[in-house]
Amino acid sequence: MGGGRATGAMLGLAIGDALGKHTEFDDVEAIAWQWPDWRQLPLPQRALVTDDTQMTLALARGLRTALARGPLTPLRLERPVREEFVDWWRSPQNTRAPGMTCLRSCQRLSTPDRRWQTASDTGSKGCGANMRVAPIGLVRDLTPAQASGAAQLQSGLTHGHPTALAAGDLTAYAVRRLAGGLPPVELPAALRAYALAGRGRYDAFWLGDLAEHAQDRTAEAFATRGWDECLAVLDRLDAALAAPDVEADPCLATGEGWIAEEALATGLLCFLLLPDDPVAAVRRAAYSSGDSDSIACLTGAFAGAHLGAGAWPADWVERIEHRDELLEFGALWD
Repeated sequence: MGGGRATGAMLGLAIGDALGKHTEFDDVEAIAWQWPDWRQLPLPQRALVTDDTQMTLALARGLRTALARGPLTPLRLERPVREEFVDWWRSPQNTRAPGMTCLRSCQRLSTPDRRWQTASDTGSKGCGANMRVAPIGLVRDLTPAQASGAAQLQSGLTHGHPTALAAGDLTAYAVRRLAGGLPPVELPAALRAYALAGRGRYDAFWLGDLAEHAQDRTAEAFATRGWDECLAVLDRLDAALAAPDVEADPCLATGEGWIAEEALATGLLCFLLLPDDPVAAVRRAAYSSGDSDSIACLTGAFAGAHLGAGAWPADWVERIEHRDELLEFGALWD
């Protein structure tokens, strides 16, 4: 099932997003009134997505434009991604419960001569920055430094909190490693090693003076704050995997996912509980008490990157919103 991993990830994130769209603001008890068994949670006939997939596609378009212009650099990435984010903000389709940080930051980014570092919200670590980052993990030609820097920069355009940057970087890294064939059982240790290597390292080439707009004494302290919060939630992930309970609300173990590091950990938990059953994994993620669409979006990206395009039922793929564009990016990066 491993073929078409980029296609699998792009389809998976949208499928997870559409599953979670209808459960996002409900607790598990409320969801259970309509669907008693989480394993039977249906994909709606009109499988509409939320801002999670909309912004993922905006990033994917900007990334494609940047790569067509030459090797990836901060300025080459920022310009088209910023344009796509502002277009998303202005779009009449932007009616899918978008996050306030994204809306406010994109409004500031719409001022043409404003530096992005001053438009960013350095106090927000909402999950809006890592729910959309998967495309960066799917471009195989990027060096590790480019992938890390690009993941953090796209996060910083809206969410400038160091934990948002670190969680976005970790999410892209997880997608990249899974798409490269890393066995899921080895992923938590790989993520921990990556986070430990990132502690104290501020990427000024990609981020410029962003850290100066936060309250930390130094740029290194700024970076460390973000990586340490991610390491703490990886501890919670390890504890949950040591005593796995697929029937429990995953948000009880690793958090409700409204903030970046919890969205990453809970999305990973649902995937790692069911690494060879992608449909069950996204259903488990969507059938949760927290930010269900973002958690399931991330779970779908991880599952699709691991198992490839064949992970998803053909009838689900057929009716997912934006199917053609998702398949187009999958083909580009496969």
